[in-house]
Amino acid sequence: MYGIHTRKHALALLAGGRSLNSVSKQTGISRAAIRAWQTRIEPLPRLLGNANPCPRCRPEPGTPEDTSSYAYLLGLYLGDGCISAHSRGVGHYLRIACADTWPGLTELCRNAIKAVRPESGVYNLQRQGYVSVTSYDRHWPCLFPQHGPGKKHNRLIALEPWQQAIVDAHPWEFIRGLIHSDGSRITNWTEKLIGGERKRYEYVRYFFTNTSTDILGLFTDTLDQVGVEWRSANQSRRAQNISVARKASVALMDQRIGPKY
Repeated sequence: MYGIHTRKHALALLAGGRSLNSVSKQTGISRAAIRAWQTRIEPLPRLLGNANPCPRCRPEPGTPEDTSSYAYLLGLYLGDGCISAHSRGVGHYLRIACADTWPGLTELCRNAIKAVRPESGVYNLQRQGYVSVTSYDRHWPCLFPQHGPGKKHNRLIALEPWQQAIVDAHPWEFIRGLIHSDGSRITNWTEKLIGGERKRYEYVRYFFTNTSTDILGLFTDTLDQVGVEWRSANQSRRAQNISVARKASVALMDQRIGPKY
């Protein structure tokens, strides 16, 4: 549970002459845990060797190895995700809310997290009406620099150049993540007079709903990139809708996205 820097700090306090009790009180770490770190043979080098390396924390920052999964996870995070610090300040939790209605979405989300951070644990926390897919890792803020205090629609949401390059390489995965989080595929209907007879006519439409104009812009910019026509709907509402209803564009979305399951 405790990161390598936390362990180093506690052992450094002891090396400086502090008592086990005082270090435990200052850090909030149990005396048993600190004592174990003292007596374990070469604890820090071993732990450091087993640490999950972060591609953004290298001398020359890189990107996650599975960029396709990252693009999908980025869409999920921007739609229904959040990052929060551990109470002891040694790491962060990534949480993605997945509605109970779509169990397949929960599994896709878990798979994406595992692909992006293979050594980090992933578990489900059942909430009322949804599952919070959760993963603990020190480096989630490195991988999602959009993390910050407050709600996303109250702060600037912009992709860093390395993130934009991933989205440009995997635009459909990014769109898929956004649709799976804050989007839907529905069937509308209307009536038409054909040959003097009124007939029911059904048509499919995709919606994406969000309160952040920045996230809406990222979505529509990526739709433009892949040739999907869209329009804004319900502009008077606080949460704005992006609609995809043109037949050719819906067919393209069905081919690459499809309904949630």
